[in-house]
Amino acid sequence: MPDFRSQSAEAAHRALMSTDFHRIRRLPPYVFEEVNKIKARLRAEGTDIIDFGMGNPDMPTPQHIVDKLIETARDPKAGRYSASKGVPGLRKAMANYYGRRFGVKLNPDTEVIATLGSKEGFANLAQALTGPGDVIICPNPAYPIHAFGFIMAGGIIRHVPALSPEEYLSNISRAVKHSVPPPSVLILSYPSNPTAQWVDLDFYKDAVALAKKHDLLVISDVAYGEIYFDNNPPPSILQVDGAKDIAVEVNSLSKTYAMAGWRVGMVVGNARICAALARVKSYLDYGAYTPVQVAAAAALNGPQDCVDEIRGIYKSRRDTLIKSMKAAGWDIPNPPASMFAWAKIPEAYREAGSMLFSRLLIEEAGVAVAPGIGFGEYGEGYVRIGLVENEHRIRQAARNVKKFIANADSILAKAHNKMEQA
Repeated sequence: MPDFRSQSAEAAHRALMSTDFHRIRRLPPYVFEEVNKIKARLRAEGTDIIDFGMGNPDMPTPQHIVDKLIETARDPKAGRYSASKGVPGLRKAMANYYGRRFGVKLNPDTEVIATLGSKEGFANLAQALTGPGDVIICPNPAYPIHAFGFIMAGGIIRHVPALSPEEYLSNISRAVKHSVPPPSVLILSYPSNPTAQWVDLDFYKDAVALAKKHDLLVISDVAYGEIYFDNNPPPSILQVDGAKDIAVEVNSLSKTYAMAGWRVGMVVGNARICAALARVKSYLDYGAYTPVQVAAAAALNGPQDCVDEIRGIYKSRRDTLIKSMKAAGWDIPNPPASMFAWAKIPEAYREAGSMLFSRLLIEEAGVAVAPGIGFGEYGEGYVRIGLVENEHRIRQAARNVKKFIANADSILAKAHNKMEQA
């Protein structure tokens, strides 16, 4: 006799495994995954890929920071649990950094939280601040965690076009007026990932005034605040009088000190928001490995000539990229800050869209970029280029791009034929 109970259990298991969980259903397929799969396949076949796709620093972490990690790791007690909000020495170093860099006084006990990178800090801020159905104002295009951190927390995103800081700011009041329920959080991110745009202190003054007018909390992401080129150093929103009443800032050591894999960031500012984040984190983690935190404090407290050197490397790469790509027939705007360039798709490929262009660029030219559509609907027609290859590799990429543009008609025809046959 058939075992119907077993068959029923198997059917239920199949149904369960074929149904996405609630939060997973709210996440679209990761747009960058298609390019990543092509990249992996071509590399496995032996193809040399010049990879501008991910903002992954390729420079070594400064030696004095590594030395402090090694020294601290030799302590037999170093492997014990740490503190979820960060060890006191690191939080004090973060507060001192804000005092030196921005003239902003922070209480390291109540206004500074050390995080496992800025991404984790942002995601857990979303968990701390968001109730089901809360409306969040988010720039578009934007780094994906800015929207999806809140989506995973049950929030609803009100996307506001942000191809320029002025466009974003001017549309916030309209977004508030047409949102039900009224928005509770406003997201800012300058220098911007992906658009590389920079703002001055007047922008933040206007943003704080707008947020107070509409009763909004503000999260400002300044992860690229030390990577700037032709302007004055980017400001902090916390420099605005009264900003700490409503705002926190998310920051990171990842790009500033070439410490991306170390996962050290911070959330600083409004004490009530910091306390909420600390409470969420207390349930989720015990903080980074203590030697990593001690080394991060050494980075912030130690000599800063390494920061100037890293910034100089990115500037040299930026200048090489702009010049060599222009000679190849691709005009790319000169980014004033960040480790990215944000570029319109070359005219010959404009109708292809950012996804197909990025796929063809890696397949036909061996050059990887991030499709703009991955940063939101208003990113369509653009790609993001990371300054994560040296000048020699950038010039080689430009030579490949020159051929790619020259052969656009035949490459697009072949791609369309392939799609029709699929």
